[in-house]
Amino acid sequence: MSPRRNRPRSHATSGPEAEVGERHGLQRTDNWLGEQWSVRHISGAAAVKHYRCPGCDQEIPPGVPHVVAWPEYGDGDDRRHWHKACWNARDRRAARIQRSRQAPRY
Repeated sequence: MSPRRNRPRSHATSGPEAEVGERHGLQRTDNWLGEQWSVRHISGAAAVKHYRCPGCDQEIPPGVPHVVAWPEYGDGDDRRHWHKACWNARDRRAARIQRSRQAPRY
């Protein structure tokens, strides 16, 4: 019996695109607010900075798995880092409005 092969037989996924996919996780496209969004799942090991989730306005510390989303036809400056649960609940959440303490709440 021959030893088990540790590498894939196909070399079709070589090049810089494959490196990004292997290092940062899988990428897919979602439809949200009538726009196509590119979504990439980031493992905890790939995260090295603190990010602020737009869904809950809480910090995402380094080492925590999360989601990066940006409009498909936008530039790289509009990427947002979301908690996975916040990204999945984005349609059920209302806009987070910052109010002062004396502001009326109606």
